Amino acid sequence: MTAAASTLDYRALARARLPHFLFEYIDGGSYAEVTLQRNVTDLAEVALRQRVMTDVSAIDLSTELFGQRLAMPVALAPVGLAGMNARRGEVQAARAAQAAGVPFCLSTVSVCPLAEVAAAAAPFWFQLYMIRDRAFMIDLIDQARAAGCSALVFTVDMPVPGSRYRDLRSGLAGAAGIAGSLRRAWQAARRPGWAWDVGLQGRPHHLGNVAPVLGSNSGLEDFLGWMRNNFDPTVTWRDLEFVRSRWDGPLIVKGILDPDDARLAADHGADGIIVSNHGGRQLDGVLSSAKALPPIADAVGGRVTVLADSGVRSGLDVVRMLALGADGVLLGRAWAYALAAAGEQGVRHMLGLIEVEMRVAMALTGCTNIPAITRDILA
Repeated sequence: MTAAASTLDYRALARARLPHFLFEYIDGGSYAEVTLQRNVTDLAEVALRQRVMTDVSAIDLSTELFGQRLAMPVALAPVGLAGMNARRGEVQAARAAQAAGVPFCLSTVSVCPLAEVAAAAAPFWFQLYMIRDRAFMIDLIDQARAAGCSALVFTVDMPVPGSRYRDLRSGLAGAAGIAGSLRRAWQAARRPGWAWDVGLQGRPHHLGNVAPVLGSNSGLEDFLGWMRNNFDPTVTWRDLEFVRSRWDGPLIVKGILDPDDARLAADHGADGIIVSNHGGRQLDGVLSSAKALPPIADAVGGRVTVLADSGVRSGLDVVRMLALGADGVLLGRAWAYALAAAGEQGVRHMLGLIEVEMRVAMALTGCTNIPAITRDILA
């Protein structure tokens, strides 16, 4: 494998290894992907103040989030179907995160179920969607508790899936039945390394957390169609109270882009929020996370822990998000690319790159610890 010097190198490696429909699922956004691009460009345009002669010989990246001491203020965000990027991929990513001393968040629509990940690496966070079947939701929360999950991430920006043109064009969405299966099989056959390692040896290929209630119809035949049929568009803030009443650990609300919604999340019992537009995969044309973050941090900083994701491609971007008001930053595509390219070792290496890049950015802005990264370092 060609050595990767950045997450964008891992993107190129992932593209060369994955079947087309899986790469497009990771890489794409909704509609014309305007917000997907804004996430990256707006964050890249955040200018920092370079400071010199400040003694940066000892830099401490450690921090504490939700009672857990972390090696750096970074977590691996929930990514659906990540277990198709590498053999039992969520397990590999969870082990990599554990080795790096940062949290891993398992998606509701993961390939590997909660119990399988817990047997390999614990504790970890679990991401929960609002599902029409409330009894099933309660069961998922109970499973997360039994698995020793240290936080519950309740994703609220997906009452319906976004319109993702790339998934339709690639055959992941809207291509159920024999024709769709043959189309995806042909794409897989063109990637023999993946086909052998994941396609044949990485079975079973189903949505591990929801397979018990769906049986053989696990949703992979039309992944986005399954989400449209099972996610609940009637969700309101009262449903956050429903989740809060059944989960006594840290509760994090993911998908906040407006200060008023941030206040409502705090009012309804959230311990943390994630400023996020789902990586540009839901409503196109909304603010980038970098633009949305400062007013939200001003509105609820101190009341709840403020995290952020979307558009983060480097350790420099992590420092930018922290300076804009985040207490911690989630990586999504960065770890998905690395996992697809090189499995657990790829994710470990990617996290090492993030650490090195953070240290350089902190040294050149005169910051020796995480609390020192404030808006004062913004130009």
